[in-house]
Amino acid sequence: MSGLNLYPAIDLKNGECVRLQQGDMDRVTVFNRDPAAQAAQWEKAGFRYLHLVDLDGAFAGRPANAEAVQAIRQAVKLPIQLGGGIRDEATIEAWLAAGITRVILGTVAVRNPALVTAAAKRWPDRIVVGIDARGGRVAVEGWAEASDLDAIELAKKFTDAGVAAIVYTDIDRDGLLKGVNVAATAAMARAVPIPVIASGGLAGLADLTALKTEIAKGARIDGAILGRALYDGRIDPAAALREAA
Repeated sequence: MSGLNLYPAIDLKNGECVRLQQGDMDRVTVFNRDPAAQAAQWEKAGFRYLHLVDLDGAFAGRPANAEAVQAIRQAVKLPIQLGGGIRDEATIEAWLAAGITRVILGTVAVRNPALVTAAAKRWPDRIVVGIDARGGRVAVEGWAEASDLDAIELAKKFTDAGVAAIVYTDIDRDGLLKGVNVAATAAMARAVPIPVIASGGLAGLADLTALKTEIAKGARIDGAILGRALYDGRIDPAAALREAA
């Protein structure tokens, strides 16, 4: 059975490492006031990637936690993927120049798909599309706005664009420890030839096993993002890495 890449999430709000429930900025838990120290902790635990989200940036439409992101970049050697408030080519270029490995484009993938295609061409393997869905429909602007767009139809727009991956988040489960929406993730991973990263609701090792089962059946699932379950101790880093291998 093929392995899963694990991406511990560091969600940034007001320069702190937090977790939200269902993307609601009023339902916030602060887990670490020093995100760089948190990043170093995940690196020491043996993780090989980091997933950063600039939450304030996602709502503002422009980067808002640059200082924290730069501190994390200096604290660890791990590849970092970053999303939140990245809406134009200049911002993409600035983050990549600052040492971010891959940038995640979410709202702009809906509003301006041509920008995603152009960026993927200019920076091969460094552009990720973030598709956040509620009931299978895409949400944008930090999940504050719903659209009528079907998540899989959006993914199909980038079939030949050369994007490195799709991060697929089930908003209905995010931060609630209800378990990954394995069926929806696998459906997307079968519908497009782009590797899909599962996000939202991961609650335990059983979720990782279920995703690996789908990989064995041919779904192009690249990995999973670990959030609240990792922070509140429901998932042990060593056990998760063993299960994902």
